[in-house]
Amino acid sequence: MNEDLVLRLKSSYAAKQKLIRHRLGEFRNTFERGDDVRIFEELAFCIFAAGASARMAVKSVESVKVVLMSAGSRELSRRLKGVHRFPNSRANYVLHTREWLRKDYDFRLKDLILYLNGPLKRRDFFANYKGIKGIGYKEASHFLRNIGFGGYAILDKHILKSLHELGIIDDPRPPTTRSAYMSIEKEFKRFAKYMQIDFDELDLLMWSERTGEILK
Repeated sequence: MNEDLVLRLKSSYAAKQKLIRHRLGEFRNTFERGDDVRIFEELAFCIFAAGASARMAVKSVESVKVVLMSAGSRELSRRLKGVHRFPNSRANYVLHTREWLRKDYDFRLKDLILYLNGPLKRRDFFANYKGIKGIGYKEASHFLRNIGFGGYAILDKHILKSLHELGIIDDPRPPTTRSAYMSIEKEFKRFAKYMQIDFDELDLLMWSERTGEILK
């Protein structure tokens, strides 16, 4: 383990702890106070974030927010052009997911999430179910974290590079299977315990160290 990086992380955590905890509190408020449309905005954000950046995903949500619940694929795609790298595919993913939620669940997204009992079952559903388009385990974890459900590693390139540099994992390439994802997540949680830092706080801390901001 790279002890210099460990000490640097501990120092950074002391400086950022209050901001990180505040941000995580905002995530919890999203689910507790938000309605189904607000929760869907976070799901759309994660669809946009897949294969892109968090900042690009934020701008993408802003560009379609006023028509998110009503627009067809052409209108969504038009608004995403010049904003997102893949305007057509992401528009189709959002539309497919929105209409599936309407058809099969009467768009009761919050009820659906609460019905999915247990953190693994909840993530497996959003990562694998055919009605949800455009996200895998990373963005399913991202979505659930962003609405206040803890205990999920968001294994993007920033976190994977950090874990590799720390000596926690041997390969910084993204995991391609559920078992590989969970194996890295397990090592990450073991590292959080070693650091004596809450796992969700450590995930956000390490991301902020790479990106320079505490976003989402």
